[in-house]
Amino acid sequence: MTVETDTKLEVLDWGGHGRPLVLLAGKGFTAHAFDTFASKLTSGYHVYGITRRGYGKSSVSPPMDENYSAARLGKDVLSVIEQLHLKRPVLAGHSIAGEELSYVGDNAPDSVAGLVYLDAAYAYAFYDPSIGDLTIDYNTLRQQLEQFTALKPMKERKQLLHEIAEGLPRFEKDLAPYRERMEAIPDNAPGPPDTPAVHVDIAIFRGEQKFKGVKCPVLAIYADPHSFGGQFKSNPDALKAAQAKDHMETSAQADAFQRGTPQATVLRIANADHFVFQSNEAEVLQAMNTFIASLPQ
Repeated sequence: MTVETDTKLEVLDWGGHGRPLVLLAGKGFTAHAFDTFASKLTSGYHVYGITRRGYGKSSVSPPMDENYSAARLGKDVLSVIEQLHLKRPVLAGHSIAGEELSYVGDNAPDSVAGLVYLDAAYAYAFYDPSIGDLTIDYNTLRQQLEQFTALKPMKERKQLLHEIAEGLPRFEKDLAPYRERMEAIPDNAPGPPDTPAVHVDIAIFRGEQKFKGVKCPVLAIYADPHSFGGQFKSNPDALKAAQAKDHMETSAQADAFQRGTPQATVLRIANADHFVFQSNEAEVLQAMNTFIASLPQ
C-alpha cells in the first residue's frame, strides 16, 4: 500500500469478524511477528498488520531522519487506516511501535477507538522529564544545537542557548550509566555492522520525540519486571539484582505513564518476556478483550 511517493508498506489481512484491530510490530520485525497471536483474535475482530518502512517487504526509504521520525511513521499508519476505510480501529503496538501509537493518539485521537501498548509505553511513547531518556534527550540537544548554529535572530539564539544550558544537566545524568556500561566493554569489541538494517535502526532512534500523553482510551501492558530467561541461571544474586533494577525502572515509567495518561488502564505482568503477547498470550488476550469490549462502538 502506497503511503508516500516511492514508499509502499506491507499490509497483512488475517481476516475475522467485528471491530477492526491493527497490529504494529517492534523495531526490526515485520507484521508476521503477530501471525500466531493474530489467529487468536480473528474470532472477535477483523485483524490487520502493518510492516513499517525499512523492514520486510515494505519499502526501505533512505535512512534520513525525516523518513523515520515518529511523526513520519505515525502518518504512515494513519494513511493505511484511511486507505483501508477502517472506521475507528483499535491500534495495538509492540515495543518501539509505542511511538506510532502515541503519535496517532496525540495528533488524530478521533481516528481510533483506543490504543493497546504491548510493553510499548516507554520513553519513546511517553516522556517524563523527571526520568529522562538518553536517546530522546540527545535528539533534543542535537536539534537545539542545529537551530543555534542556523541563521536566526539574536532573540531566538539567546532563547535556544538558555534551553541548551537548562537541558545539559538532564543529558549528563542520562549519560552517566551509559558511560559506565561502555567502560565495561573491551576496546577491541567490534562496533555495529555497516548494513542497511542498522542504518534504518539508527534513523528510527534519531527520530524519537517527546510525547506527553494521548487523548483516547488506552490499555498499557508492562512486563514488570521483565523475565531474564536463563541469562543469570548460574548466578542467582546477579539475577536478583537485575530484576530489582528492572522493576525499579519499569515501575517508574509505568507510574509516570499513568500520571500523564489518567484515562489509561495499566496492567503489569511480573516476569513476562518483552514479547509479552507471546510469553503471556492468554493474559494479554483477556486484557485486550476486556478493554476493547469497554469501548463505544
